[in-house]
Parts: sequence; C-alpha cells; structure tokens
Amino acid sequence: MKKIIQIMLLFTVIATTAQEKMVSYSGIINFEASIPLFEEVNAINEKTTCILITKTGQIICWISIKDFKFKKKMMQEHFNNNYMESNRFPTAIFKGKIAKFDLKNINTTIGEYPINGKITIRGRTKRLLFNGTLKKVDQGIELYATFPLNTDDFKIKIPFIVRSKISKNVNTKIICVLY
Repeated sequence: MKKIIQIMLLFTVIATTAQEKMVSYSGIINFEASIPLFEEVNAINEKTTCILITKTGQIICWISIKDFKFKKKMMQEHFNNNYMESNRFPTAIFKGKIAKFDLKNINTTIGEYPINGKITIRGRTKRLLFNGTLKKVDQGIELYATFPLNTDDFKIKIPFIVRSKISKNVNTKIICVLY
C-alpha cells in the first residue's frame, strides 16, 4: 500500500509540473562501503528516477532498493533480506532543493550548487546537505553529486561476524541526465 501511495505521489508531481520539469528514468546511484583489505562492498542502481522542478530547483529522486546490483549474488541477497529489508522497505526517496538554481545559468561549464534536503531509507528520514554539480550536455542537464550516509542513521544492523568488513560510512554517488 505504501509503495502504491509513493508511486501515485510521484505521478502527481509529474502531472502537475509537466511544463516546468526535467526527468531522468535511468539515473545511476552507486554506493561503496568497503574496508581496506577485505572484500569489496559496492553496488550500482541504474534505474533511479529523478525529477527536477525547473522553476524552483526542487529535486526528487526515487530509488527501488531491489534494483541495486552487486558483483556477487550472495551479497545482493544479504543486502536485500538482512540489511535493507527491501520487501518491507522497497524504496528510498530524496526530496530536496538545489540552492540558487536558475535554468538560464546552466551551461557546458560545470557549476557547483549546494543541495539541501531529506532522504528516507528504511522508513527513517535524515537531513542532508551536500554539493552537487550541474552542466548542460547534449541530452539535457547532467547532475552529479557525492555524499556520505551512515548505516546507524537508518538503523541498518550489521551483524557482528561481518562488522569489521563493512563500513558504517557509505560513500554514495548519483549521476543522472535530466531532460
């Protein structure tokens, strides 16, 4: 039911802002929680939906947790079943605003912008403030940002047996082309 409401909200935002929005349905989110000398903990999601409201600079990104892909199938199973509980919490959502955003000022030169918002993962919301870059590309506008997330903020429990092999600080990166 929660997923249906979130999808309806997403479509409502799209419908009400049809003339003043840019969208990406294939944004890429990558995260890395590796500890040196241990097995790489890295996943990528290439199906992230992002919507930018060009009049206000508001941005919404919707991520399906099950769409994260790992090199090892067992890691992916543990991620979905044990850590993220993706059947119970199927999505992560970021809602924020790009400060000083003006579509007229975006060009082929990379511009850095502060992005302020809230991310909800596993039903828990955390405020984020990070810098992102925007630049005009042939297909639209490219958004690139990196930011840290901490597993404790979202009550992601790392079992004792692997605690020393997985970082609680997760380096996260998003890249998307909005058109």
